[in-house]
Amino acid sequence: MKVFVTRRIPEEGIRLLERECEEVEVYPYDRIPSKKEIINGLKGKDALLCLLTDRIDREVISSNPNLKVISNYAAGYDNIDVDEATKRGIVVTNTPDVLTNATAELAWALLFAVARRVVEGDKFTREGRFKGWSPTLLLGKELSGKTLGVIGAGRIGTAFALKAKCFNMKVLYFNRSRNEVLEDKLGAKKVDLDTLLRESDFISIHLPLTKETYHLIDYDKICMMKRDAIIVNTARGAIIKEGDLVKALREKRIFGAGLDVYEKEPKITDELKNLENVVLLPHIGSATLETRTKMSILAAENLIKALRGRRPKYCVNPEVFKD
Repeated sequence: MKVFVTRRIPEEGIRLLERECEEVEVYPYDRIPSKKEIINGLKGKDALLCLLTDRIDREVISSNPNLKVISNYAAGYDNIDVDEATKRGIVVTNTPDVLTNATAELAWALLFAVARRVVEGDKFTREGRFKGWSPTLLLGKELSGKTLGVIGAGRIGTAFALKAKCFNMKVLYFNRSRNEVLEDKLGAKKVDLDTLLRESDFISIHLPLTKETYHLIDYDKICMMKRDAIIVNTARGAIIKEGDLVKALREKRIFGAGLDVYEKEPKITDELKNLENVVLLPHIGSATLETRTKMSILAAENLIKALRGRRPKYCVNPEVFKD
């Protein structure tokens, strides 16, 4: 069992691979490897452990006819051509669940940062502009008792919404199916997207990126929102049409936005960076010591189990296993 890992991940996962596999090659640089580097690294390997920043397309997959497993160190897997992998009988795995609470907590951190203008306040203070308390200085928005809209009520969306109970918020959610947990515990209401946008004071996105969700939130959708609404995205950047969001923020169509993900990540436009009514983070939704360690172990366990011909705990394409 020979494995190529596209980036140094927490040691617990690497040690597990080294204990169970004949050869483990880890990409030595702390940067995103090029397609050519990934293809070169895959030569003679049986499995690939990759990150969401790695584009594992048809060219990469077809470069090694002996490839058996692609283990993604992420919950999402839109960076992988799963259809192509499935056609070739390659098992694709991911790491959901272990990053649920970390990402949900970060979404709340972003929501508070935008609502209470934390980043603006930090900059204002560091620049020496604070001259004493003022009744009109950096006025923000309170969350308690307001309406929270959750776009996507899967694992992370559910964990995020449940924390709203502390603030006595009314919860609306947009999802393909009913979420009985949110309805039972919060009295949450399932609504269509337009209703959620019109009625929510705060909106958080927790959807996977698919053909249906690509640019789901565009200028027209943003203009449906309240003028003092806030939108947060910790899912995938391309769910929001970024140029439209910039336009709406510049025109102050909404109060503000908090982003941990971007449409052309890691590229972020200067237009977006120059706005004061948006908080920008460098895709750190799962970036806690506990979560990243669990992700590394789970990614390694998925890979090892699949190489042994057994179904891993989290398999994106279970149809490759013939019962």
